[in-house]
Amino acid sequence: MKKITFKSEFDTAIRSPKITVAVFKADWCPDCKFIDPFMPEVEEKFANDLDLIEVDVDHVGTVSEEQNIMGIPSFVAYVDGKELTRYVNKLRKSREEIEDFLQSAVEVYNKRL
Repeated sequence: MKKITFKSEFDTAIRSPKITVAVFKADWCPDCKFIDPFMPEVEEKFANDLDLIEVDVDHVGTVSEEQNIMGIPSFVAYVDGKELTRYVNKLRKSREEIEDFLQSAVEVYNKRL
């Protein structure tokens, strides 16, 4: 997963015509650390359908503020610079829930075509 370190990188990434899912997280977040071990496999599973980027809310804080990120980890799908859908809640996210969200983002995208 590509780590975003500048707002300009984020802006470029989400302007892609392919689905780009931003994973907003932080090093100190226990629920973010929980998803780290399985995210590479999840990313590989969806590699043909979307790109995943990591946005550290402490290092690229203006992005999280602009995107109304209130809790982490949060997943927001973008296409052509516009938000497609998001997955945010206060509960720890399981691999299955994340995969279900990514699949739903692909389905929402395909309905637009």
